[in-house]
Amino acid sequence: MDLTLTAILLGIVEGLTEFLPVSSTGHLILATELFGYDANTWKVFNIVIQLGAILAVVVQFWRTFWAVGAGLLKLNPVSIRFVRNVLLAFLPSAILGLVLKKYINVLLGAPIVVGYALVLGGIAILAIEKIAKPGPLTGVAELPVSKCLGIGVAQCLAMVPGVSRSGATIMGALAMGIERRTAAEFSFFLAIPTMLGATTLELLESRHELAAGVGPVGWNEIAIGFVVSFIVALVVIKAFMAFVSKSGFSPFAWYRIVAGVAAIFLLSR
Repeated sequence: MDLTLTAILLGIVEGLTEFLPVSSTGHLILATELFGYDANTWKVFNIVIQLGAILAVVVQFWRTFWAVGAGLLKLNPVSIRFVRNVLLAFLPSAILGLVLKKYINVLLGAPIVVGYALVLGGIAILAIEKIAKPGPLTGVAELPVSKCLGIGVAQCLAMVPGVSRSGATIMGALAMGIERRTAAEFSFFLAIPTMLGATTLELLESRHELAAGVGPVGWNEIAIGFVVSFIVALVVIKAFMAFVSKSGFSPFAWYRIVAGVAAIFLLSR
């Protein structure tokens, strides 16, 4: 397949799935496996285009970030609590990710794990949707410390490819009685330090490869994937917030189950 077309396709996959509870990493792994892409060739590409999805969150919620930044300069308690809550939720995965990185890399090389994780994650979403009792709508800054840490612990489950970072954090929040919209927004905000940290770590580990050049996949393809993932993610974030407020997360659960079963079948042939 043409490199430019592949870059566009993978950029669409990243933008579509990064903030939905369906696992962007899992989909990129399956795309690599099922369509015959060379994982090593596209490694740096897949790392860098995640920054496009991060930029989409910043653009979508720029008013919130502007208000928080201005509030921090004035030592506003609400802004301080906002940043505290996001950083507290980021802490568990930051620590565990560094400790278990070698084992995580092993899982990333096992596509069949993605299939099973998609199915089990879909079942978990259906169960949580049925039994969870969301509380009243509240702001991220008003969440108690214990629940922020709980969401952070839930995010650690996403170290297994196919689980989904957004799915783990949102479902963890719902299980603790946090309202759907707040749970989704918190997941978006938490994505920024989490993805920046993971991307920075991967780029540092790939620094020699970057210094030597990115191989057959050049900076033109990376730029295309970055822009595509940014545009698609921006559209997805807006649509996702409106959708889950009305329809919940069950449709994503059923998609995960169908996609997971299909992946297991195809990879087991």
